[in-house]
Amino acid sequence: MEKMNFETDDLATGNIDKIAVLFPNVITETKEKNGSLKRGINFELLKQMLAEDVVEGKEAYEFTWVGKKAAIREAHKPIRKTLRPCPSESVDWDTTQNLYIEGDNLEVLKLLQESYLGKVKMIYIDPPYNTGNDFIYEDDFKMSAEEYAEGTGEFDDEGNRLFRNTDTNGRFHSDWCSMMYSRLLVARKLLMDNGVVFISIDDKELANLRKICDEVFGTRNFVGCFLWKKKSTSTNVRNALVSSQTDYQLCYANFSSPMCLNRRETSVEDRTYPYKDERGYYQLKTIEKKNTGTYERKTMQYPILGTYPRDGKRWQIGETTAKKYERDGLFVIVDGVVKLKVYSHEDKTTYSANPALLTDALVGFAPGETEWTDLAYLFDCGSTDSAATETNVELFEQEELFSNPKPVKLIKHLLTMGAGKDDIVLDFFSGSATTAHAAMMLNAEDGGTRRFILVQLREPCEEESVAYKAGYDNICEIGKERIRRAGAKIKEEHPDWHGDTGFRVLKVDSTNMKNVYYSADKYSQEDLSDFATNIKEDRSDMDLLFQCLLEWGLPLSLPHSSEQVGGCTIHNYNNGDLIACFEKDIPEDVIRTIAGKKPLRAVFRDNGFEDDSSKINVEEIFKLLAPSTTIKVI
Repeated sequence: MEKMNFETDDLATGNIDKIAVLFPNVITETKEKNGSLKRGINFELLKQMLAEDVVEGKEAYEFTWVGKKAAIREAHKPIRKTLRPCPSESVDWDTTQNLYIEGDNLEVLKLLQESYLGKVKMIYIDPPYNTGNDFIYEDDFKMSAEEYAEGTGEFDDEGNRLFRNTDTNGRFHSDWCSMMYSRLLVARKLLMDNGVVFISIDDKELANLRKICDEVFGTRNFVGCFLWKKKSTSTNVRNALVSSQTDYQLCYANFSSPMCLNRRETSVEDRTYPYKDERGYYQLKTIEKKNTGTYERKTMQYPILGTYPRDGKRWQIGETTAKKYERDGLFVIVDGVVKLKVYSHEDKTTYSANPALLTDALVGFAPGETEWTDLAYLFDCGSTDSAATETNVELFEQEELFSNPKPVKLIKHLLTMGAGKDDIVLDFFSGSATTAHAAMMLNAEDGGTRRFILVQLREPCEEESVAYKAGYDNICEIGKERIRRAGAKIKEEHPDWHGDTGFRVLKVDSTNMKNVYYSADKYSQEDLSDFATNIKEDRSDMDLLFQCLLEWGLPLSLPHSSEQVGGCTIHNYNNGDLIACFEKDIPEDVIRTIAGKKPLRAVFRDNGFEDDSSKINVEEIFKLLAPSTTIKVI
């Protein structure tokens, strides 16, 4: 039986695999510090293989900063962590398809790589704006006792280090860029092919974020930079030359295509196509233009239906095309003016020689006919003031619980643009959990089944803050309570809607396995005898089950059940996607019961069998009763 790995993929090794497929001759061996051999790349030979496409010397267009290479290494570095389920803190654990994950978001993104690879339609994040007061994640969590004693860092409850990136820091922009770069590199892998990313940002880091996203997603996949009016009045800021009332919503696609943003669901009976005949719905377009200056063209003065252009004007289409349209009956005269019938695109015989005459009612972003009025300018999507009211006052009845939360109306607008009714949306800087609130509200309004995955570090609330005095130790506790209260309020306001307002709580923790699991070869036979089990004593069956889900790449929101058979607990995930039994000395009749269910996957403890012959017997039972089942041990 194969042993489970319980370590996230080494992305650098994966990249070497891809290069090996294209250029197998550049793969070589190098020595590690301990003298052991590992695969490497002969970069000089790779350069020769790429020939003229290699950029030599220091002159190249690039965006770099102190720590960029370290950020790339951080993104590719594997980790030995897991997500531990917390049903007691969850809502509707057994039925919900939403997730709330506590922990460092870079680690969470790595852990989700297998389970949600290419499954997320939209990512929305509202990262720290690098204002000089924001917490920045320190991705190398090692810290000396001297540093700790001197108080140079702050830690959350799990020992993860945070620091405030003040503008007196010599790496003020570099630290922020490194933090964003590594996370976006990993997050991109979770996006669907037509997935999109929206990032809220202000003026300070907009330029740097554009360059980072150009590298991560590609310049061709830049969709737009939408201006959001966050305030209705100016603010007096000391020493500021300008009082900004706007922020930006930067948008990139995974692979830019016309379908990366939603198209408007508009009936052809829309006001823009008010007429109908045997061909279908149509509108009337005036085909005259001014005939002055460089646009004066005498060849465009011919008659249509016996009528010439009005004084000072010319036709907009050529005579040959006009004669064809006239034969087809596409011209009408209204109040002495010649007009052309332009049909809806649902009618496959749309007429127009000039694309400017053609308005597509089915494309939500056609100028002048869009549901998103002034698409690049989000002026009617709520403000920071309205967001504070809907979050702090209406939900929590507490002033200043959250500072500057995003309004639900803004995130709903972005969801309508970027995600379908049955898609997954990910927010890995979830803060006040506005994304969850917006997704649930939009589902209640249009009958959708959007699912959310929220990720938030257990950032502590300062003791003098309103939140701390209200009983919230960290941001996660407020976010979870906000979802609970918002869900209850939405159901109260929509009594006929019975959608999902629950969420499963999962928390990042160290692996469930002891060190001996990963490096048994470093222990002597005498040492190994001291380990009664390779699983940590404080870990439950549920902990083990969810680490197996991550290893096997199964979604974390599917239903599962457990039953007692022969004194053993059998866990069944999603009706046979995975069946697990973590008992010791499992009887043969229990093995036969599991195999009889013909699961796709089965997992047991390595010491769940008396001896090697019992383990071989298990394999034989599955070959007989469930030959398609993949079996692994932990």
